[in-house]
Amino acid sequence: MDHQWTDEYRRPFIVQVDGQIAGFVLMILDVPKEYTKLSSSEKTHVVSDFFIMRKYRRKGVGRKVAYSLFEQFTGTWEIRQTLANKPAYAFWKQVISQYKPNNSYQEKILQDEKWNGPVFVFEI
Repeated sequence: MDHQWTDEYRRPFIVQVDGQIAGFVLMILDVPKEYTKLSSSEKTHVVSDFFIMRKYRRKGVGRKVAYSLFEQFTGTWEIRQTLANKPAYAFWKQVISQYKPNNSYQEKILQDEKWNGPVFVFEI
């Protein structure tokens, strides 16, 4: 995973709560549309990994981290989960629908050669 820390277009983040490591986020910035699953924008921000330790879940930590990233990196976002990861789907559905009210986001379950699971696309 060394490239996650050294590639210019990748952004790794360590999540801390009260000085303790609580998780991490790995993002890819400005992904060209030929490499996204649903977004048709020329460049899209993609969350490749998002992990919050169990003891920090359901306390708003993940939501705060997501909102902070959305505000820091404006543009088109694509967030996806595998079909089997139902907790991640529930988390992202809630976070995105609260951040983007009035269904101002696109959601689709893809089951093709590109992806097998839900995908969210939205603009900030």
